[in-house]
Amino acid sequence: MGATVVGSVEMPVEFHRPDASGPAIRLLGPLTVERGDIAIKLPASRKVRALFAYLALSPNPVTRSQLCELLWDVPNDPRGELRWCLSKIRSIIDEPARQRVITSGDTVRIDLSDCATDTVQVAQAVHDGLAAVPVARLRVLVDLFRGDFLEDVDVDRNHTFNNWLTAQRRRFRACHTAILEHAVQAMPEDEAVVHLDRWLELSPFDQRVHEILLRTLARRNRIREGEEHVVATIRLFEAEGLDPASIRELWRVVRAQPADGSAIPEPVIAATPIPAAERAAGRDILPAARRASIAVMPFTERGAGADAGGSAGGLAHDVITRLAKLRSLFIIAQGTVFALHERGVGPEAAGRLLNVDYVVSGSLQRTSDRIAVSVELAETRTARIVWAEVFNQKLDDAFAVLDEIGNRIVASIASEIETIERNRAILRPPSSLDAWEAYHRGLWHMYRFSKSDNERATHFFETSIRLDPTFSRAHAGLSFTHFQNAFQGWTKRGPETDRAYEAAGQSLLADDRDPAAHWAMGRALWLHGRHDQSIVELEQAIDLSPNFALGHYTLAFIQSQAGDPEAAIRASDHSRHLSPFDPLLFAMLASRAMALVRLKRFDEAADYGVKGAARPNAHAHILAIAAYSLMMAGRVEEARAHMAAIRKSIPQYGVKNLLTAMQLDPVGEALFRDAAKRLGTG
Repeated sequence: MGATVVGSVEMPVEFHRPDASGPAIRLLGPLTVERGDIAIKLPASRKVRALFAYLALSPNPVTRSQLCELLWDVPNDPRGELRWCLSKIRSIIDEPARQRVITSGDTVRIDLSDCATDTVQVAQAVHDGLAAVPVARLRVLVDLFRGDFLEDVDVDRNHTFNNWLTAQRRRFRACHTAILEHAVQAMPEDEAVVHLDRWLELSPFDQRVHEILLRTLARRNRIREGEEHVVATIRLFEAEGLDPASIRELWRVVRAQPADGSAIPEPVIAATPIPAAERAAGRDILPAARRASIAVMPFTERGAGADAGGSAGGLAHDVITRLAKLRSLFIIAQGTVFALHERGVGPEAAGRLLNVDYVVSGSLQRTSDRIAVSVELAETRTARIVWAEVFNQKLDDAFAVLDEIGNRIVASIASEIETIERNRAILRPPSSLDAWEAYHRGLWHMYRFSKSDNERATHFFETSIRLDPTFSRAHAGLSFTHFQNAFQGWTKRGPETDRAYEAAGQSLLADDRDPAAHWAMGRALWLHGRHDQSIVELEQAIDLSPNFALGHYTLAFIQSQAGDPEAAIRASDHSRHLSPFDPLLFAMLASRAMALVRLKRFDEAADYGVKGAARPNAHAHILAIAAYSLMMAGRVEEARAHMAAIRKSIPQYGVKNLLTAMQLDPVGEALFRDAAKRLGTG
């Protein structure tokens, strides 16, 4: 396709780890096993090679029945054939003093911990983060790829193994692409250009590689080759129904830059390329403000009787719809991802083609009485799997089970992305933040739950609003910081309550379909003592997005004090079910404890109070709930220990502080006052 900038640079291969006493195993390309520099002759049987590769990548022991199912299509004696294959593998990697094929009962595994294995090295580098990999190590990683994973092995008529093989090939192709991208960006240009053609071959629709290639050609004054590449790329994009306008615009900008490379403009390819079908539907204008973008690929259905358009496709559609309802992410429309899937484009390639930050993929498998859904969330440009889960449930009611699994998938994806974006934003210089990054920098400080961090959070939310006044989440975050000031008693309650209400109102004006805007307004109304209106706003947040865990938690928080304690317990449990690692998990647990106190189930209340107090960033009010619940349960020494922990930082803390922050009904207030009196803090 068009131009090439490849030179002839020889690079050393450093595959054999100095700490590896066992053989070197290569799975990226044709399967090879080497001792020293001598290749071991491998059995001709493709099933031996397939079994070896499968066990080499399995993190846990595998049952013999699973292996028989995987590789033998109704053989006469599957277990006998498995034993024969394992004996051949032993002859390759076992030594008299070191057995690497390990059988225990009905399970089999291979221990390659003392071997140099290319897939292990690649997977570890991707898992740890390619941004931190030094150039010398990138060179080694690039050279590990001699072809596709297990290039010389296919097992005829065995769909289960071939599906696994296809998935692994896609996975390591994505790793290869990500490593090439980081190598090109980290290496000196004369060395980096060696890898551009291979990157382009692996990802012909990845606009980032076209951008780097065209910039390189322009800097080297190879304009004619650049023109040829643009023409060829436009033809390729149009043949696939993709809009090539961004390629034309990129070349126009690159051609205009100075020949010496000074004052190079920022990359112009920053928006998701839009297929022609979606342009016709009016989706050719993207929102001006940046959001993290995500593509949810259709899930595959595995097993006998799988229906390509059935439950798996429906689950992916539900996940797309529910993520869109959260209003915090830019979601690629269903039509686009389903069309790519039908053309055989895998999740990793689709992520790069669409230029999104994250890709979700998964599979669904039914048995007679259970359903298992496997889901992965991956960063597109690093190929790093940032979250993976298997939801395995009894199949009582298929629709209800899939609905529950869909809720958990959406809540987990949203939570994981928010955590990643928070952690990424905190590493960037404050002066370089855009509205999205400033908002997540604010969240990072907000979830520290200290006065100084709350002040920093306020600053970053205000920065985000200044950069994008229409960003409803930034207004909601600002409302939360004012809520915290009032609730924690860090400043005067009245003015901060008004500010929380005003910021929540601005959030609703910016986007009244954002559940976070209604959540912020519900909290602000509660500060004003308008309990019923607060409940209405929080229920509206949940109606807009049933997966919005903070909406369920805040309902629990309010109902636990002066509403329906049983409803509070249900809401608390549901919020933790949706977001089991939430930054506000301590408050979810403490809300359940307060509801249990009002029901006079003191032993349970104490247990949940202690769990809440043990969570990171649990503030003084949470520890107080634990202390007083413990006192009600008769666990006096534990109660005193929790109160002592509070008074290390707030010497005068007493029940008045807690009751001023909360809005307990008379029964609940009397119970807490009595416990405080017995504890000596009344």
